[in-house]
Amino acid sequence: MLRQIRADHDARTLTVYQAYAPAVADAALRAGRFVPPFSFRRMTWIKPSFRWLMHRSNWARKPGQQRILAVRITRSGWEEALSRAVLTTSDPSAVADAAVHVQWDPERSLRGAPLNHYSIQVGIGRDLIRTYADEWVVGLTDLTDRVRTIASLLQSGRAAQAQRLLPPERPYEAPRAIADRLGIDG
Repeated sequence: MLRQIRADHDARTLTVYQAYAPAVADAALRAGRFVPPFSFRRMTWIKPSFRWLMHRSNWARKPGQQRILAVRITRSGWEEALSRAVLTTSDPSAVADAAVHVQWDPERSLRGAPLNHYSIQVGIGRDLIRTYADEWVVGLTDLTDRVRTIASLLQSGRAAQAQRLLPPERPYEAPRAIADRLGIDG
């Protein structure tokens, strides 16, 4: 499938991943929810693909992205976001007015190479950011140590061991109307 949502999910929740500066991650983990210095004034991008975020954050080594959080959100919140989303390739005026943006980027291998299928990235806009943080988020887990362990295993040529530490991801079936509008396969 060219465009398929693959995620860690169950009947009630779905996990997305985000990379933050230590101050943002520490405050959120202490409070058990997003609090300042998390920004409620700008779009936040959530990604159900762990490997894509590892590519984007350079395995938690990019400045401002040194901490990796697994963010468990409600399926109803995830589907509300998708139902309000506009593809970033849409008409620019529709994108500018959208509460949520969706883009498809090449999925990444464990070593960061682009694959022949795409991962979804979902941008939650300012109008929904409080709803995301206060109503949809049901749990935060710091994965930074695991990320560093995986990166170390990869650097030392132990990819099979690294692979076993990846969070599980399996196809997520979006409601048909959402799938059709956002170009989700199958």
